[in-house]
Parts: sequence; C-alpha cells; structure tokens
Amino acid sequence: MTNRHGVKGQFPWHIIFFLSPGLLVYLTFSVLPLLDTLWLGFFSEDETGKRFFAGLQNYQALLFDAVWSEPFWNALWNNLKFFVIHMLVQNPIGLALAVILSSPKLRFSNTYRTLIFMPTMLSVVIIGFVWQLLLSPLWGISEDFLYNIGLGHLFDAWLGKESSALITLSLISVWQFVGIPMMLIYASLLSIPDELVDASVVDGSNPWQTFWHIKLPLIMPTIGMVSILTFVANFNAFELIYAVKGALAGPNFSTDIMGTLFYRTFFGFQLQAGSPTMGAAVATLMFLIILLGVALYLFFVQRRIQRFQL
Repeated sequence: MTNRHGVKGQFPWHIIFFLSPGLLVYLTFSVLPLLDTLWLGFFSEDETGKRFFAGLQNYQALLFDAVWSEPFWNALWNNLKFFVIHMLVQNPIGLALAVILSSPKLRFSNTYRTLIFMPTMLSVVIIGFVWQLLLSPLWGISEDFLYNIGLGHLFDAWLGKESSALITLSLISVWQFVGIPMMLIYASLLSIPDELVDASVVDGSNPWQTFWHIKLPLIMPTIGMVSILTFVANFNAFELIYAVKGALAGPNFSTDIMGTLFYRTFFGFQLQAGSPTMGAAVATLMFLIILLGVALYLFFVQRRIQRFQL
C-alpha cells in the first residue's frame, strides 16, 4: 500500500494486532449470538422437541395467527406508548433541567445535578420495588401524602388498573432516567462558546430569545442523539415491568411490552411452555424494529444535521 506521499509502504499489521482482541470479543459476544438468534427464528419444534426448518412460519404466526398475534400487537402498542411518554415527558424535563442547571447564577447547581442523577445509578429492580411499596393502597405512603396536601381525591390504585398501570410505570421510569438526557444536554450547553451568548445579549436578546435562537439550534444534534437513545432503550426495556408486575405484565397484560413478551415466549411462564424458536422470532422482530427506527433517524435527521453543519 502507499502512504499519502505516494511512497509504497508496509501494511499496518500493528493496527490489526491491537484491534484484534476487542474485535474478537465483539464478534464472540455480540455478532455471533445475534446471527444465531436470527437463524434460530427460522426453525420450529415438534412434540418431541426436535427442530426442523420452518422458514417464515414463526413470523407469520406472530403477525397473523390470533394465538400469537394478539399478544404481539398488544406488546408492540404498549411499547410504543412507553416510548412516547418518555419522549414527551422525560426528554423535555431533561432539557429544562439542563438549561436551569447551566445557568451561572444558580447556586449549588452541582448538588442539584448529583441528586437528580443519583436514581439513574440505582438498580431498576430496587426502583420498581420501592415505588410499588410507595404506591400501594394498603401500606404505601402516597395516599396519606396526597390527603395531607389536599389532593386525596386523586389517589387511586394506579398500578392495579389497566387504564393507568402502564402510564404509572412509564412515569416511574422517567423519574429514574431523566438524569441521562439532562447530563447529555447539560454538557452540550456548556460547550457553546460564550462569545455567541454575549453577542446575542449585546444585540438586545432576552434569555428566552437567546435560548431559542442561539442555544437550541446548537444543541439539536444532542437532542437528536438523546431521542434515538431513548428509542433504543425503551424498546429494550424489561426490568422495571418484570420487577413490578412480573412476567405476566398485569393487570390483564396491560403493561406487557416486547421484553416481557420475549421472556414468556422464550422461557415459558406458569401454564405457557417456553419455545426458543418462537422466542428467537420475537427477539428478531425487536431487533428489526430498533434497526428500522435507527435507520430512519440516520436517514431523515442525522443527514440533515450534517448538511446544516457543512
């Protein structure tokens, strides 16, 4: 091969040598299991447990067979609502907190930032168990708290009703993970040159105009990254639903998402026998949904951001 001066040189084998350990680990624990899952989804099992090639039969059953399609579409719809709540609640709150904490006039901003980010470092299982205790109508403190502030009429068994269980779990997840978009956007705001902000102030802009016309366009790439990270994390969610509502994702599967559906399908639960091949099909569809979402983001959003930067 030739270098930039047109002189023929040796192939940089040392680069491959140093990259090979990480590449080997990535191939072993990420790529190969993914390919094996994709391949397993094309098989089925008979009564004896023997596997045979079934083509797209598993995917056809998941999408169109009433036995499998009803829980699949229910889980997908719930997962979409789970994601929308995070997008409409978590990310705007994270943006607002980042703007407030980035203000040089705010005292003890480091303390506030640490306290808001602390729930992110806790186990999702612990968070789910604690909030289940807090919201319990029998021994929780939320009912007395609402009555003490004059809002007792709003209390209800939020985790026990089909209409409110998923929303409640989504808000619990928002409370735990709002620190992640806050920190990412906060770091992006700190990277904005002070000269731009000072110039807008000299031109007569108020703080709102400075944020809307100067800061917000500059942090849009970070907001886009936060959005796609939220999408990937929400469609991979499992622990919170499982910790609070179990594998059946009650009541009446109203909190069932793709992660809990995959768990029941692959490992089985109570009267439902596990099926690794159908579970692999569910996991493959989860992967394809995430891949489609990321591809749409890269094509419609990231490409426009790069053109704007150029």
